[in-house]
Amino acid sequence: MAQAYTPGLKRTEVTVVQKIRRLPIPGDVLVKVGDSVSHDQAVARTEFLGEPQVISIALHLLCEEPEDAPQYMLKKVGDSVKKGELIALKKSWFGWLRKSYFSEYDGTIEYISEASGQIIIREPPVPMHLAAYIPGKVVEVLPKEGVILECVATYLQGIFGVGGETHGEIMAIAESPSDVIEADKITSGCSGKILVGGSIITAEALHKAIDVGAKAVIVGGIKNKDLSDFLGYEIGVAITGHERIGLTLILTEGFGKMPMAQRSFELLKGHEGKLACINGATQIRAGVMRPEVVVPLKDINPEDLSKLGAESNLLMEGMIPGTPVRIIREPYFGALGRVASLPVELQRVETESFVRVLEVELDDGRHVVVPRANVEIIEE
Repeated sequence: MAQAYTPGLKRTEVTVVQKIRRLPIPGDVLVKVGDSVSHDQAVARTEFLGEPQVISIALHLLCEEPEDAPQYMLKKVGDSVKKGELIALKKSWFGWLRKSYFSEYDGTIEYISEASGQIIIREPPVPMHLAAYIPGKVVEVLPKEGVILECVATYLQGIFGVGGETHGEIMAIAESPSDVIEADKITSGCSGKILVGGSIITAEALHKAIDVGAKAVIVGGIKNKDLSDFLGYEIGVAITGHERIGLTLILTEGFGKMPMAQRSFELLKGHEGKLACINGATQIRAGVMRPEVVVPLKDINPEDLSKLGAESNLLMEGMIPGTPVRIIREPYFGALGRVASLPVELQRVETESFVRVLEVELDDGRHVVVPRANVEIIEE
């Protein structure tokens, strides 16, 4: 009988982190295997095709017939043009009456229509440089595509996030995992920092964090209304991470007032002042993607961590009594606990389906029974 898949929610003090950095379209790789790179160093580059700009030369020159326009062009297909350059000129009445068109764009003449009197100027290619994201070593080059990087780091995954990749020094603005983060806790000293909060943050505090220039906030939870007010819309089920909001937000526990797990809080606060590389991108459904916090540990080499091989495989062994878990669906969404038992027999759930379940002893002492697909393993 097939078993429900349980994704692991990782939280590891010391581990080897590998990242695939891949260009969206083929380009050039700028580094080689063995190179050490900084988090903001470009490891690959490519170019996106420039925007096509359609201009009606016939209209600008007041041609009686559109097909007359090409004869007045001073440029041909393939010629480069500069913004402000004269590219079409119409003379009449012995040269006394003139109509002209000066290019509004830099680019290349890509097309001249013999029928419509329109031309297309293709703007210059747009360069794109792919940054390393994490500092570390290049362990593999993917020709024309990118690289695989490796570093030793403290690594945590959140349960939900918004906003993309960013970097900054960790700064704790909470004294305990249960602290509420309101606007008065955000000061000018938060500029450029990755802020570590407590149980919940308000929309006003998030807006102030943007105003002072903070890079990101990591906190236990947030009210759904505050998140909607902050974003300006209701969050959907699609992949997050592409929001242009000036800040990355990572929730470690869920929605509502939820104290950050003590160990997560201690790990982050213990690295105060260190560089963190974080990404809020989240996908809950097919192809699960979790927001992450990577704190590089520059003084440790991956070669020194061969013993982590067995530890890294811990999640692959499945759940056993005592395994720490987080419930990821209602009615216990975000609750933490440990596996108490794993009944063998299938049980009927609210949807009338028969599924495999487990009994969880929550941190508050309650025992609840939930489908196995409704929990994530937390790596300790």
